[in-house]
Amino acid sequence: MKRTISLWLGVLALALMPALAQEKPAAPPASVPMGKVHGHITNPTGAPQTGGSVSFLQTTRAASGPGLSPEQADRGTFTVDGNGDYRGEVPAGTYTVIYRSEGMAKDKQADRFDNVTITAGQDTLQDIDMSRQEYVDKLPEEEKKQLEELRQKNAAALKANEVIKNLNADLHTVTQDVKDADAARAAAVQQLGASASKADIEAKETEIKTAKYTEIETLMTKDTAAKPDASILWAQLGLAQTGLKKYDAAEVSYKKAIEVDAASKKPNPAIQGMANAGLGEVYARTGKVAEANAAYDAAAKANPTGAPSYLKNEAVIFFQANNADAQVAAADEAIKVAPNDALLYYLKGQGLVSKATIDPKTQRIVLPEGCAEAYQKYLELAPTGQFAGEVQGILQQAGQKVSSSYKAGKPSKK
Repeated sequence: MKRTISLWLGVLALALMPALAQEKPAAPPASVPMGKVHGHITNPTGAPQTGGSVSFLQTTRAASGPGLSPEQADRGTFTVDGNGDYRGEVPAGTYTVIYRSEGMAKDKQADRFDNVTITAGQDTLQDIDMSRQEYVDKLPEEEKKQLEELRQKNAAALKANEVIKNLNADLHTVTQDVKDADAARAAAVQQLGASASKADIEAKETEIKTAKYTEIETLMTKDTAAKPDASILWAQLGLAQTGLKKYDAAEVSYKKAIEVDAASKKPNPAIQGMANAGLGEVYARTGKVAEANAAYDAAAKANPTGAPSYLKNEAVIFFQANNADAQVAAADEAIKVAPNDALLYYLKGQGLVSKATIDPKTQRIVLPEGCAEAYQKYLELAPTGQFAGEVQGILQQAGQKVSSSYKAGKPSKK
């Protein structure tokens, strides 16, 4: 755009604006009162015109004959910066102000203003607005047509930029809402106090989560309509719908996120991973184990760096869904990529222990194959972890020797 505008300015300088005879810039005597000047340059499209210079010319001798120009001295030439602004200082007086675009010859001018008065001790504003109708009317018809096309494109770009600005603001809100939803349990305890009943705390937690996910759903429903080709918006909409247990709607949103991202010029592995993992959660919570496994595997493949998190979440969600077999299988898959994550061994052991039996002779728990090993590994990795006491007790009831440094009474932590 800048080259096109500069071309127009050069053409106009030749066609519309006669050259002025100029003397070399002369420094004013020290006793001459000075005034400051500043202004902004706007090109015909209405955008800032960067580069070039603004000169303040003062007549030193009137025109000596018909058709001749007066002689003028340059009392100050100032460079236009990257924002389209200039500033400087010249002797008090009356001037012709000329703007030249970058690279324009001294005998050419893009625009001019006559009879500009600079007052001593004051800062005078003198803009150069080439989008004014008087200027545009002097353009050749073809250039007027080009200008109108550029203005329309600029208007569309500004509108698109405003949409993007609003979307980013909404995504910022969504990020905080997700954090708040994740911390809803702690917030509920803080609001109700530690003495509140479990039922009351759970009800408050649900209330907080519902409010946060509802806000996300509202924002993302609006934003996906405004910009349906943004995959992150669909993924966040699916997340909110999952949080609200609108699983059918969430499935549609996550699939749309995957479709849109795959069709983009540069697919985003993180979004592909998030959306596939979201689909996995939807399927896990609705009892579709095979579909859940496939979706989580797709998430891990799309974004390998997120694989440990995706597969761990799969085991956790099957645990929350009370699907012990799927929980154990998911934990085994997650252990392959995160062998030192203690929680995975607890989840595996917890899923297996549901199949434990009681020895009628000894009345001891008989743990299924792999259960004791999983619990022992948990204690090895997290001897004072959150579930260490529970695991220690189960192993003791099963008559297992506990090979860990766990001691009752120590602070609980993962």
